[in-house]
Amino acid sequence: MDKLLNIWHSSGLYQMQPGQAVMMAIGMLLLYLAIKRNFEPLLLIPIGFGGILANIPGAGLAESGGILYMFYSVGIETGAFPLIIFMGVGAMTDFGPLLANPKTLFLGAAAQFGIFVTLLGAVGLSALGIMDFSLADAAAIGIIGGADGPTSIYVASKLAPDLLGAIAVASYSYMALVPMIQPPIMRALTTEKERQIKMVQLRPVGKVEKVVFPLLLLLLVAIMLPDAAPLLGMFCFGNLMRESGVVDRLSDTTQNALINVVTIFLGLAVGSKLSADKFLDFTTLGILCLGMVAFAIGTASGVIMAKIMNKLTGGGINPLIGSAGVSAVPMAARVSNKVGLEANNQNFLLMHAMGPNVAGVIGSAVAAGIMINYVSGGG
Repeated sequence: MDKLLNIWHSSGLYQMQPGQAVMMAIGMLLLYLAIKRNFEPLLLIPIGFGGILANIPGAGLAESGGILYMFYSVGIETGAFPLIIFMGVGAMTDFGPLLANPKTLFLGAAAQFGIFVTLLGAVGLSALGIMDFSLADAAAIGIIGGADGPTSIYVASKLAPDLLGAIAVASYSYMALVPMIQPPIMRALTTEKERQIKMVQLRPVGKVEKVVFPLLLLLLVAIMLPDAAPLLGMFCFGNLMRESGVVDRLSDTTQNALINVVTIFLGLAVGSKLSADKFLDFTTLGILCLGMVAFAIGTASGVIMAKIMNKLTGGGINPLIGSAGVSAVPMAARVSNKVGLEANNQNFLLMHAMGPNVAGVIGSAVAAGIMINYVSGGG
């Protein structure tokens, strides 16, 4: 009888806590959104499954010595995974739309407004005694507004290691849920007539421009802001491999096999922080709320800037592409295109939206460098 009792006491069912059941249900919800609704399955499937694994009672997969803990320690705490992801994103990125229409740089910059508003918001909540965030914590939380998971993780690993798990979960959750969050904001800030605006064909961009641009970008930004060099350096290196045309095997590996492998481990590691004891607390929920505010402000800022530019240029810019200024590549650009097609089924905005989308990646990396420099140097 004692042996039977021992078996029962060691079972997951006996050890199950209400919080673990809730988090496993959330993991299942993420899998549903990925598989049934096709919401960024490359992110949500490993994150959701990692969340389920992390909450299996008694398994200890997310605790010291567990496989998820190892993924997290090796790739996220060190900052290695975000940098490798940035290299892969660079290898997949075509700077052509940005070079063909340089004005879209302003849209990428405007969409970073949410980062700095949220920084002030986090500092304000701390001043009011509602939350307890230091300046470094607030800076790391603010980066969530760029909807750039790798950048958020990298900044958090430098400035707020204790909040790394919550920030990673928030940033990747909002990246994955871009198709749900952005469209209502875009429709609220634009008229039907504005959404129907058709943009002119972009000019062709030559190979020399595409090869020189990542080198010029890296040198200009890194010299002015060395703290942004790791992220932008990997991004520009990946892009140079793509555009040089002489290392096709390296470029192909970087934008396919390498980034796919790292995405699996990164997703599982982020999912490991969905464990009930780490996730269901006031600080994490506060970070999630601040992240949502940051992302919404970033989206709205990009759309408003695009509306202003549309007025100044005499009606040549569809305001929907402004929402793509957040760094979620290429999800945000696809959302701009989808909402545009709903208003006009002949309105293909994808390539136009890729300009601000790529500019947003550059903008979030620069914002990250500013945060790290200001907090570690002056804070």
